[in-house]
Amino acid sequence: MSDDLAERVEDVLAVDAAEFDAQAKADAEVLKRELREGTFDNHQSIVGLEYEFYAVSDGRWSASEDDVHALMRVPRRMLGLMGFEKELGLHNAEMTTSPQPLNPHGLRAQESEVRARLEAALDCTAAEGIRLVSDGMWTIPPAGESAREYLTDSIRDGGIRLATNMSGSVRYHAMANGPTAPPSFTLEAPHVSLEADTVMPEALITSIQPHYQVPRAEDLPHFFNYALRVAGPLLALGVNSPFFPKDLYDDDATADEILDEGWDENRIAVFESVLNSGDHDKVTFPEDLDTIEDAVERVVTDSTMVPMSVATGGRFDDEFATLRRKHGTYWRWVRPVFDGASRSSANARIEFRPIAGQPTVRDSIAFQAAFAGLMERLPRQDHPVIDQDWSVAEENFYTAMREGPHGDIEWVDIDGDDVAGAELYEDLLVHARDGLRVAGCTEEEANYYLEPLRKRVETGVTPADWKRHRVRERVDDGVDFETALHEMQREYVEQQADTLLEGEFADWF
Repeated sequence: MSDDLAERVEDVLAVDAAEFDAQAKADAEVLKRELREGTFDNHQSIVGLEYEFYAVSDGRWSASEDDVHALMRVPRRMLGLMGFEKELGLHNAEMTTSPQPLNPHGLRAQESEVRARLEAALDCTAAEGIRLVSDGMWTIPPAGESAREYLTDSIRDGGIRLATNMSGSVRYHAMANGPTAPPSFTLEAPHVSLEADTVMPEALITSIQPHYQVPRAEDLPHFFNYALRVAGPLLALGVNSPFFPKDLYDDDATADEILDEGWDENRIAVFESVLNSGDHDKVTFPEDLDTIEDAVERVVTDSTMVPMSVATGGRFDDEFATLRRKHGTYWRWVRPVFDGASRSSANARIEFRPIAGQPTVRDSIAFQAAFAGLMERLPRQDHPVIDQDWSVAEENFYTAMREGPHGDIEWVDIDGDDVAGAELYEDLLVHARDGLRVAGCTEEEANYYLEPLRKRVETGVTPADWKRHRVRERVDDGVDFETALHEMQREYVEQQADTLLEGEFADWF
């Protein structure tokens, strides 16, 4: 870690938090005025996607079998060559697609862009013996290191705590050094415990984040409240992180306990427990919104974690730049976003954050399309699930985290009847399909995008189920848990190598 990084973190810590919050509050009034004046209204729905990956050894130059598909750091210069962005850990890379209108051409453009850029990135990383993986959580630590060492290793530079394996982003490092930072950040999940002096344990997880831009900003709360109600059912279909690296489990945890009592989407627990350490309550399932002004005020009143100064230029959204900066540490599983480089591109959108990285591009695009289709259809139809109590939607979300689609998730169908299981997903996916039809897709196109999710419903198999079955099978054959875990993870990477760009998860079984 360089002295320059520590100095830049110190510069951030010198920013007066009270002044920062006061400016964010003033910015909120600017934003609310622009919202009232219709600046953020658009004549069409827009979709976009953030897609995170982690890097592993492709096995060609591994010193032993134990190092095959072990986590690897991505050279910073390579990210620039790939056109990817850095994420929290040195092993991470993130792609952001160009926003597109929600119509058949826009959806095809999203899928084609992901495939084109990812194929180019895979070619680039292959020269270094690296493979990018789409997954919810990595489980094989770097060669010669334990996961605990990798996630907790840090140095002090002039009193500043710097995580050794964290990207050189001032914001990430500042989280552990501010006046309100806790003494340690704690990861908590069944049979897992870890303490670190930075937020680096969050680098265990990777996700996809679909965005849906609403046509009229004033209507965002109505769309948002529907998004909360689809969050649990969609999360349940996407669960993909049932296991941690072996050395993070408690010493006395048995393989049977881990398999029987572990959760299907530990990514949720990692993000919440680490970033909610101390007095901050930063990552939550948000409450319903009543007005667009409420969406803005929630960012204003959120606890300030990193009061960074903001350099402004000639962009439209520089008029509320401090509020946008504060939004960068306003984490909710569903959150509103307001930005735009110019008045003509100003937009109000919903960022949907529950879904882990998926086994294939097609599966990832299926979630993007399903979310967009549901947002296109449910609010306009006044689907009665909006009357489902918020507390039920919240419980659905955490039930999905623990048990995937096998848990007791509740839904209200188009007739107003309480349904669950197959009836739930029949109603949900019919409306996702109809929403895509409203957006201009043919029935064949709509079914194409949603087919990977329908197959998960029909087979009852999620990526978490696939992983758990393979580990259970090997353990029952007498293999120790760590070996079974690593064999599963290597099979995951190898299956994905054949299907990431052109196949789908259902091809795996």
